[in-house]
Amino acid sequence: MTMPVAPPDGDTNTAEATASRPVHRLPFWVNQRLGLLVLIVSLSALFGVLRPAFLDERLVLFPLLRDISTLTVVALAQMVVLSVGHMNLAVGRMAAFGALFAGFGYDRLGLPLPLGLLLCLFAGAAIGALTGWIITRTGVSSFVVTLAMDFALLGLVSLLYSALTENAAFTTKPSGLAELRSYSLADICVGPVCGSPAVPQLAQFTVLALLGLGFLYACTRIGRELLLTGANPAAAELSGIPTGRRVILAHTLSGLLAALAGFMAAVSTGTFRASIGDDFMLPSFLGAVLGGTLLTGGVVSVLGVLLGTSLVGVIRKGLDLLGVGLESLNIYLGCVLLLALSADRVRTVLSYRKVVRST
Repeated sequence: MTMPVAPPDGDTNTAEATASRPVHRLPFWVNQRLGLLVLIVSLSALFGVLRPAFLDERLVLFPLLRDISTLTVVALAQMVVLSVGHMNLAVGRMAAFGALFAGFGYDRLGLPLPLGLLLCLFAGAAIGALTGWIITRTGVSSFVVTLAMDFALLGLVSLLYSALTENAAFTTKPSGLAELRSYSLADICVGPVCGSPAVPQLAQFTVLALLGLGFLYACTRIGRELLLTGANPAAAELSGIPTGRRVILAHTLSGLLAALAGFMAAVSTGTFRASIGDDFMLPSFLGAVLGGTLLTGGVVSVLGVLLGTSLVGVIRKGLDLLGVGLESLNIYLGCVLLLALSADRVRTVLSYRKVVRST
């Protein structure tokens, strides 16, 4: 949110001119979100016309929204570290690491579904906090540290699955997991009154994550300090903000959200295995950057992350129904990411020039 700056005393002409000047343009981030929403609706209508099966609630929309729910949480995990000017290249491995503990809890400890989820979240938060602590203590770039963490977790998770399981997967399903995977909101509500057969129960976790992060960044001092740390770490430090602790907090939240995404992915497939999170890297950046989060830190958009991930999900599902192969699909998504990064750079330059002109 940009606050107006009051003119100096005696500069009444400037104040009157500013007050009388009409403002017709919406803020950039509002235009961007509206544009994303229009694209999502337009593409959904186009794919529905080209392939009417695209609008089938149970066969297409339900798994599509289930994937969007999971990948939105992945993008949120990337967004929180981008807010402080960092990145998390280990987001997929952290998802697998958290899911490993959930599967172990269900298979070996006989934990009920909620306790296994809590164990999963704790493991993700712990590995995220460790990553943030290493970054703040060593001063090494988050790119290097999270890349090293990605390789370390790749080996660790594989070794643990090999040592603890026979088929490199935990297959024990606690009570309620099958329902969480296949039930929609219509199955727990009175028909269409409070739920749709196209909306999976897993979407409830995504809604809670969106609401929690939206409240954090919009209504709390800690959220504002996270953004200030990303916008200008030196100025934030001079202002008394504990930037080191805020960096650790951002990576802790990233690890927690990555673990939640890993749990949701495991529920969607029905098994807890080492390959969970292998394809999380590209969607994590696509959803965040398309949604309006700056790579340089200081600006986030929680709603934009949801819209950005939804756009990617609609494109992926629509092109799949049209018969586009996986290789070609990845090329298209890579081009979308390049365009999003270019738009992010242009937006940063324009914002800088606007600040220079105003001074």
